[in-house]
Amino acid sequence: MIAGVRDTRRLSPEAQEDLRRRVVAAVHGGMTQVEAARVFAVAPQSVSRWVQAWRKRGSKGLTGRRRGRKPGEQKALSARQQRKLRYAVAEHTPATFGLTGLVWTRKTVAELIRVRHGIVLNLRTVGNYLRSWGLSPQKPIRKAYEQDPESVRRWLEEDYPAIAARARREGALILWLDQTGIRSDATVARTWAPAGQTPVVGKTGKRFSVNAMCAIGNKGELYFTVYTGSFNGKVFLPFLDRLTRHLDRKVHLIVDGHPVHRRKTIQQWITKHAEAIEMHFLPGYSPELNPDEILNADLKRTMSTSTAPKTRDELKQAVRSFLHRLQKLPDRVRSYFGKPEVRYAA
Repeated sequence: MIAGVRDTRRLSPEAQEDLRRRVVAAVHGGMTQVEAARVFAVAPQSVSRWVQAWRKRGSKGLTGRRRGRKPGEQKALSARQQRKLRYAVAEHTPATFGLTGLVWTRKTVAELIRVRHGIVLNLRTVGNYLRSWGLSPQKPIRKAYEQDPESVRRWLEEDYPAIAARARREGALILWLDQTGIRSDATVARTWAPAGQTPVVGKTGKRFSVNAMCAIGNKGELYFTVYTGSFNGKVFLPFLDRLTRHLDRKVHLIVDGHPVHRRKTIQQWITKHAEAIEMHFLPGYSPELNPDEILNADLKRTMSTSTAPKTRDELKQAVRSFLHRLQKLPDRVRSYFGKPEVRYAA
């Protein structure tokens, strides 16, 4: 910066335009450009440039221009390149293009841009591109390689609609069932804390777990049992017996392909009580089709954020308390059927 010369960049666009007009008016009125530069504390080169602009374009030559780039101007990626990259990220995985990883990160997208177009971008710029393409970071749904797409299609378009129609004709209740385990050493959820200071949460150093089996309906029904040890017929049969005794209408119970569900003794019991209950199997390797999986996630998240049990009995009581409260919140249970993958069952 030249001594005695103001930095006009600090002025607002309106103030800059006003200054240019006053300088040009002074020169037009007889003041030399050198004198105008000294009086208005600006560089002589600026005075010369403003006078030339006024002579060429008149008053329009002194009008302030929008700062920064024009939309799309001087971007590293062309519009065509952006369209292709967006399609690649939205419709494919990194492996399709010989990159490592199962999911797209800013680093992976930056590597794709470098490989395909020879352009190196920092991660912040890559993130800006991703957002401008209407993309956002999301947790993906895991889908087993062994899943049969045809079985899933048949379940969604034929099998389940037929079950729902039968249940309506019979005045029966459809319930989805699943089991889950809750551990004392489960990962603690995130919390707010001063930057740079990792918070400490007290937990027992002992490892123990309890299990829960829940059956839910899309009107907010919830039936459960909490148990320890392995899931087997001695756990499943008493639950089925209590369920059918408690309800005054038939149950269509939807389960996964767990070996216990298919055990001969279980199937014999189901056949014997066919007027009270029928059991239907989800397509193999398709947990995302079971709304009870969302209840399981809610249960585990609640246990990791609101409890610090010191013994198995305390953990068991905490799980029971949560599920008892949930029985009184049918709207929350119904919300488990709102996720896109299970909305077919709502």
